[in-house]
Amino acid sequence: MAISKLERLMNLVICLLSTRQFLTAEKIRRSVAGYDESGSDEAFSRMFERDKNELRDLGVPLETGQASRYGTVEGYRINRDAYELPEIDLTSEEAAAVAIAVQLLESPELTSAAQGAVLKLRAAGVVVDQDTASALFTALPARVRGSEPALEKLLAAIDAGRAVRFEHRSARNEPFTTRTVHPWGVVTHDGRWYLVGYDVDRRDTRTFRLSRIGDDVTAFGPENAVHKQPGTDLRDIVNRTVGTAGVAGTATVAVRDGRAQELRRLGRPVGSHPVGDRAGVVLEVPVRSWDWIARLIAGYGEDALVLEPAELREDVMGRLRAAAGITEADR
Repeated sequence: MAISKLERLMNLVICLLSTRQFLTAEKIRRSVAGYDESGSDEAFSRMFERDKNELRDLGVPLETGQASRYGTVEGYRINRDAYELPEIDLTSEEAAAVAIAVQLLESPELTSAAQGAVLKLRAAGVVVDQDTASALFTALPARVRGSEPALEKLLAAIDAGRAVRFEHRSARNEPFTTRTVHPWGVVTHDGRWYLVGYDVDRRDTRTFRLSRIGDDVTAFGPENAVHKQPGTDLRDIVNRTVGTAGVAGTATVAVRDGRAQELRRLGRPVGSHPVGDRAGVVLEVPVRSWDWIARLIAGYGEDALVLEPAELREDVMGRLRAAAGITEADR
């Protein structure tokens, strides 16, 4: 049975995360399920090059380095520190929702694929990090399978270089319309998936959020007929298209070094500022909901300090006083 592109990409991520060595393309070809279906060295090279670009577009920190201390052969690995999620604080309700999602999305087939990939690496003489490999068997399938239903069909069409037709709506309360697109790639932005491509009917580059694409994605036309123009930066297109959508304003927040990871993910560092008795960094954070950002900042307590605007600082202080049981009479 042929392996889908999504499963092949998953196998590649497993392979590159399971060791701190730089792996050569040839060793990856022998170890990763899916590459054995390439009929020639040239076909593998094209497939591997597309997969590397796909992972980078998805935000996976793929590194290139010398595979051997005594040779000049190029190798690849994933920067584990940049790939791993920071510490996440969940409410009991959020944790329960995540647990349910994991149960729904676990797949014995993908777990078996992960185990097989690690065994192949060991057989090839690669030193595998046991702790990382064990975590991948359960963590990775949920992350991969948790994407939108249309993702696998779109990735297959992009890999084959074929046009696609699907139903799409610009907002949840809007009706679906049929779109015909030359797909170039899929990228993530603020936790959401986006398709970037050329809209045939509108004769322009367009970005589509995958959650607003219907499940029935149809690929058509000859293979290798659709190509992304050289130099096209898909991530830049998405940032310019949706990066400022729905932004109500900007908050300037100082956070202690090593703390408030969610704010660090949302914001952009613009300077330094002490927070209490510790060093800190100043972040410019785009705000879509003032109430939500106030709750988020207040949740970090003394590790986050609002510098601007004053209204947000007072809102956060009010929430902290209420949590501490301090009333106006106590002040």
